Amino acid sequence: MKPRLQRLVPLLVVILALFTAISSARVHTKQQPLGQQDPSKQRGRVLPNSWGIPPRDDGERWTLAVEEATTLLHKIRPASAPWWTVTKKSGLLGSSAYYAKELFFILFMNGPPQQELLTTNPHPKKLSQPLAQAVKLLEDAAAAKNPDAMFMLAEMNFHGNFSHPRNYSEAFRRYHDLAQLNGNASAQHMVGFMYATGIGGAVKQDQARAMLYHTLAAESGDIRSEMTMAYRYYSGIATPRNCQEAVYYYKSVADKAIAYMRSGPPGGHAFNQPSYRIADEEGGVYGEGASASSSGPNAKRGSLNSDVYSSLDDVVEYMDLQARKGDPRASFNLAKLNYDGGRTSKRDLPAAKKRFLELARTYWTKDGKVNKNISVLGEKLASKAAGFLGRMFLRGEGVHQNVTLAQTWFKRGVEHGDALSQYSMGLIYLHGIGVDKNPVLAAEYFGAAADQDLAVAQVRIGALFLDQGDIATAIRYFELAARNGHLEAYYYLAELSHHGVGRDKSCPVASAYYKIVAEKAEAISTSFQDANEAYTNGDVETALIGYMMAAEQGFEIGQSNVAYLLDQVKPRFTLGSLIPFVKQKASLAGDAALAMIYWTRSAEQKNVDSMVKLGDYYLMGLGTSADSEKAASCYQAAAETMLSAQALWNLGWMHENGIGIDQDFHLAKRLYDQALETNPNEAYLPVKLALYKLRFRSWWNTFTNGKIKSIQEEPAEKKNWSLSEWLAAFLEAELAGWDDYEPDDYDDSHMPGGDYGLDDIDSDILETLVILALAGALAALLYYRTYRQRQEAERRRQQEQNQGQGQGQNQGRAPPQAQPQQEDRGLFPQPGDPDFMNWAAGAAGH
Repeated sequence: MKPRLQRLVPLLVVILALFTAISSARVHTKQQPLGQQDPSKQRGRVLPNSWGIPPRDDGERWTLAVEEATTLLHKIRPASAPWWTVTKKSGLLGSSAYYAKELFFILFMNGPPQQELLTTNPHPKKLSQPLAQAVKLLEDAAAAKNPDAMFMLAEMNFHGNFSHPRNYSEAFRRYHDLAQLNGNASAQHMVGFMYATGIGGAVKQDQARAMLYHTLAAESGDIRSEMTMAYRYYSGIATPRNCQEAVYYYKSVADKAIAYMRSGPPGGHAFNQPSYRIADEEGGVYGEGASASSSGPNAKRGSLNSDVYSSLDDVVEYMDLQARKGDPRASFNLAKLNYDGGRTSKRDLPAAKKRFLELARTYWTKDGKVNKNISVLGEKLASKAAGFLGRMFLRGEGVHQNVTLAQTWFKRGVEHGDALSQYSMGLIYLHGIGVDKNPVLAAEYFGAAADQDLAVAQVRIGALFLDQGDIATAIRYFELAARNGHLEAYYYLAELSHHGVGRDKSCPVASAYYKIVAEKAEAISTSFQDANEAYTNGDVETALIGYMMAAEQGFEIGQSNVAYLLDQVKPRFTLGSLIPFVKQKASLAGDAALAMIYWTRSAEQKNVDSMVKLGDYYLMGLGTSADSEKAASCYQAAAETMLSAQALWNLGWMHENGIGIDQDFHLAKRLYDQALETNPNEAYLPVKLALYKLRFRSWWNTFTNGKIKSIQEEPAEKKNWSLSEWLAAFLEAELAGWDDYEPDDYDDSHMPGGDYGLDDIDSDILETLVILALAGALAALLYYRTYRQRQEAERRRQQEQNQGQGQGQNQGRAPPQAQPQQEDRGLFPQPGDPDFMNWAAGAAGH
């Protein structure tokens, strides 16, 4: 009986799960369906609602209807993701389900699963009872021109909120009516967005109308339309480039971002950037090793014991194990991770406080005394933990705000030179938080922290110098902070460039800085976080809409994500394609023309893989007519400005086959070699195979006297070196050799005292200097000897001329007895000369 019972257990579990799912899908209600009554026919009666209060007028009547609908909507449970969108989870069952799904698609579907995205279902599913009641209430209120009802219906039809089926045509109608009704900026933005993208086929693309509605929304203060208009003027999309207009809109967004940041707790709101390229999670657009994001200098390389290929969960688990063993570095890293959070992990402030406090207590006891038995590393990390504890008490993060405790921890950190504590103390004295304002003392603290390369302190000390009129020093600090990517530093540099203060007034520079500020403030203008969560949960359509909105606002990450998703949802082979006479639905997500638009915009913002992908679209005629010359131009741009091995290989292939450019075997080989030089590891096999084929074709071309230029040997370049160039090259090679010591050459274990081999280096330098001194002395002696010989020859020539003149003046006189002339034997004595042995011994002379 026991074995049989074990076989029945899985069946019972499946039946129980099915019964639970069916039971949860039913929604029972004992109330009378409110949506079956027409509120417009109930004048003078009490509208059924949660409060039972008779409305005073029609406006309040429809407001209560909207509130009642909202209450019903919040009772609806969100729909779960389809089974095929399951993501990899920990545990045996989670991993088994994930790999079973992946195996199914590999075996039966040569491509991603077919998904009908961004389309309207002509036969929507029947609404559940609470949803139908809420929709009926909202429709009645919208018919009475209630703006809230109109907007809620538009959002439900566009985003599919509360499990409502998407209907983009209905959403456009609602948004358009609301925009016409009262000029609602959010509705105007959505109408402009739908005109710009033609999403869901609800309306035909019309960039002129998109510009019109975005302009109206931007002038009303909609930050998303301001970003859209700024990017369009910045890049010249549907309008000529206009730097002044781009600066106008980007500055408006930047001002709002800075105002939001400064409105937060002491130190301001922190802007986390949740955006990431989803293609990079799969190794890039072309896969691991073939994409620029995962090859060459960006490739993951590590030894067998390296954590390069480890997941974040594995690293966190390992750090937790080390922290339990008493490793202070692991404890601090975990506390920092809990405090900052990440893309895959949310902030855990209570856990961060606990870890920081444990680390600080290893050095300071509860009564403030100092523990002596602690390492230098533990002391340093304890001071850093004190800085974070003070920051949490100052800002009220995870704890109640307590300025006194914050100052206590900051003072402990300042005693040990902690930069965060120094900056925070400067902030307290600058704003007078719990103390009297003292800008001079604040500047001292800021300066000490800025010297440790803390970006936020560099911005604060730069702002103080700017207030005092020292613009040059302020700019220097702002540039240092901008190097570390600080948002406020870019804002100050944008303002100075825009107004021409301390530097030349430059619209392009100002627009670039303002754009950086606007795009760093993702939290106030984009929905990247929601899109990322939707993509992780398998809701690709919601993720695509979120990324598309960010893409229209000019975010390159959004553009590359949209293009990647549009490119990926087109399966090459599915089970449905085996059934004849079945007409496949065409969806906007499968429209290559729209994908090409976003590949182009991403490529214009220096995305290497997007530029190469754009060349593929031109080469294969996806979304446009085939144009091999434009494809070659895209590959050339990616190869020259971005050093893409994939683009170099593609160019080599095009030269080899004469597609779009001249057929040239020699140039094709050069490009293949450059691809191998750019990515020596990833490109080795494809380049070698291509070269074997190319050499055979080149040999055959030469053998048959073909007209194509065959592979030729590159002529070796010979350079005539001068003495100074030779010495410079020699010294450069020597200095380069000193930098190439192996780790064992300066390992402390091989050299007690840790002098890092300075004695050997000094001896090498001394030997080189002695050799150079001797060579220089020999050259000087040879030059001096030549100079003396020339002077002697000049003296003899002068004597001969003087003798000739004397003979002409003394004609008739008896000629004096001729003196024997010394024979000129040249610079060095010849062999056989008696003086030859003297020269060979080092005493050369005449």
